[in-house]
Amino acid sequence: MSKNCPNVAVLVGSLSKESINRKLALAIQKIAGARAQFHFVALDDLPVYNRDIDAAYPENYQRLKKDIESADAVLFVTPENNRSVPAVLKNAIDIASRPWGKNSFAHKPGAVIGTSTGAIGTALAQQHLRNICVFLDIYMMAQPESFIRFTEGLVAADAAITDDGTRGFLEGFVNSYLAWIQRFIQ
Repeated sequence: MSKNCPNVAVLVGSLSKESINRKLALAIQKIAGARAQFHFVALDDLPVYNRDIDAAYPENYQRLKKDIESADAVLFVTPENNRSVPAVLKNAIDIASRPWGKNSFAHKPGAVIGTSTGAIGTALAQQHLRNICVFLDIYMMAQPESFIRFTEGLVAADAAITDDGTRGFLEGFVNSYLAWIQRFIQ
């Protein structure tokens, strides 16, 4: 992908058909517009990681690794489950970062954002995810931190953000993220 239009692998940590985090990811994609190409990485067909198959990764594991490796950057959009990262997202991270020495995430710029209906958004899940990403050698954008409280109707059917304050904040997040990516891609 060209430096002017980076390819972003988007990992949404929810499999729900009505996922509010998928809605947020689509809104972010809309805000970015033609400035980035978003690729939503499939996580729904990944069996639980088992190092016994490291020598012969199945096709869906290989697809996941290729999706990450072919991207210029990664964007994690995560809910919070029991004050941490959802299992489906952690499983995908474990798969893409293995076998040992073949970490597909290494040296990619990344960011994390998430939404929930709770008052603190996804703050704790994001902090856990940042800790994981540092170990994986992902260059994580530190600011702005983005804990979006989801309310019914916040994201319209066309992925537009309906609240002016939230839309302005997300525009700033997207601008910062795209500038962050530019620091690392050739």
